[in-house]
Amino acid sequence: MFGGQQPILVLSQNTKRESGRKVQLENIQAGKAIADVIRTCLGPQAMLKMLMDPMGGIVMTNDGNAILREITVQHPAAKSMIEIARTQDEEVGDGTTSVIVLAGEMLAAAEPFLQQQIHPTVIIRAYREALEDIVGHLQSDLSVQLDVKDKAKMAEVVKACVGTKFIGKWSSLAVKIALDAVNTVTLNENGRLEVDIKRYAKVEKIPGGAIEESCVLKGIMINKDVTHPKMRRYIENPRIVLLDCSLEYKKGESQTNVEIIGEQDFTRMLQIEEEFVQRVCADIIAVKPDLVFTEKGVSDLAQHYLLKAGITAIRRLRKTDNLRIARACGATIVNRTEELTEKDVGTGAGLFEIKKIGDEYFTFVTECKDPKACTILLRGASKDILNETERNLQDALHVARNLVLEPRLVAGGGAVEMAVSQLLTRKQVKGPYTAVAHALEIIPRTLAQNCGANTIRALTALRAKHASYIGDGVCAWGIDGESGEIVDMNAKGIWEPLAVKLQTYKTAVETAILLLRIDDIVSGSKKRGGNEPTNPAAMAQGQE
Repeated sequence: MFGGQQPILVLSQNTKRESGRKVQLENIQAGKAIADVIRTCLGPQAMLKMLMDPMGGIVMTNDGNAILREITVQHPAAKSMIEIARTQDEEVGDGTTSVIVLAGEMLAAAEPFLQQQIHPTVIIRAYREALEDIVGHLQSDLSVQLDVKDKAKMAEVVKACVGTKFIGKWSSLAVKIALDAVNTVTLNENGRLEVDIKRYAKVEKIPGGAIEESCVLKGIMINKDVTHPKMRRYIENPRIVLLDCSLEYKKGESQTNVEIIGEQDFTRMLQIEEEFVQRVCADIIAVKPDLVFTEKGVSDLAQHYLLKAGITAIRRLRKTDNLRIARACGATIVNRTEELTEKDVGTGAGLFEIKKIGDEYFTFVTECKDPKACTILLRGASKDILNETERNLQDALHVARNLVLEPRLVAGGGAVEMAVSQLLTRKQVKGPYTAVAHALEIIPRTLAQNCGANTIRALTALRAKHASYIGDGVCAWGIDGESGEIVDMNAKGIWEPLAVKLQTYKTAVETAILLLRIDDIVSGSKKRGGNEPTNPAAMAQGQE
């Protein structure tokens, strides 16, 4: 009766569908492949990767996020792995490499259980439980409180972060820059703590000079010159006015037609324009500033009036630069010149000068009394070195910021991973729960691997140290990333912020859970051109 039935096509012809175990194992392979790319970039002996972008430019870096950003991948699971490096970078700024390595290892730990036909949800449940235990242990008995006032301890933590990067050679300079910048932009308004590095700590890169010449300015630097060559280029204790409006005659928004009857009307029109500019300049001159910054243009006539009054003008500033100058010298950005008052004038800056660095002119507004914004001036031999230094410095800034916002520390060098692993193993839960404990050991193992030590011997010795540790406080034995030997991290002074570690574990385990949940990948690609049969019957005939 049902003999001659046609096959029913649900998915279109050129849709590829894979499902079941095959997909799960493929996802695990993809995750491992991404982790393998990054693995050599962990620790002080990290290698650099050199990447070519499609435009032919090169990027040299060992920052996990920067590498994965440049790589184009095909597999959807690999894409979500790349996404987590970006999340880590945006959230805490550091630990991008370790989060990828850890997520890859978490996936690899689940593989044997899938091959034993254990259902993914069972594995996921165990992973969730392990993650809750890890977070609980980290927040209570594995982390120590940090006193933010203790500068030496803060510097130690930031140094541990910088040590694994390209600027490790100049670590004391980088640490000083990071802490100075974060202290400058920290704002404590009636109990609310705000550290906005992105907006108020601008990194300016100028090729030339040496890295040692980099510094944090007690103020702002912008890539601009004065509008008129005769204006003053050096002013001590300047009175600064910041404007958001243009110092030229307002033009009509769209096409404007004006009908003139007599020729004197035309002269009157030009006169009105001049009077308008003169009025605007008079408003500015009334508050007796020395320096005017505006985000829009300044007409020649306005320059003339300002020059006569001995005022220096700088035009076409970026909005962000204007905000930074406002924070640094205490001025208010004004939208209309009529509304200028004495309290809008910024008097917090000690010096305004224009210097020529390389072949460009730069404006410096420095020696501010209490700047809440700053510019970090980076010098270096080439563009690539500057870019890499900037990326490294961003990580250091983020670490310093995390410490100010959440002052708790855990031991570095794989010590905390080993301690967590021991605690999970002691719980003696069989199955995937223990697999998480073993997966955590990938961090100390990779550290040992990257500096050419005997991995098995180092890990066995480290495991023994942690298992036999009796005493109060945290067992802080870990791997020294320089030599591969086992050292006490307390004595070595290698600490990491708790915020970074918590985010790393949460992201890694949750990504592994997400990828294990997937059991079906449907990828459809539309054919180009209109040669695709539309109705199902036609498609079925095409199949026969």
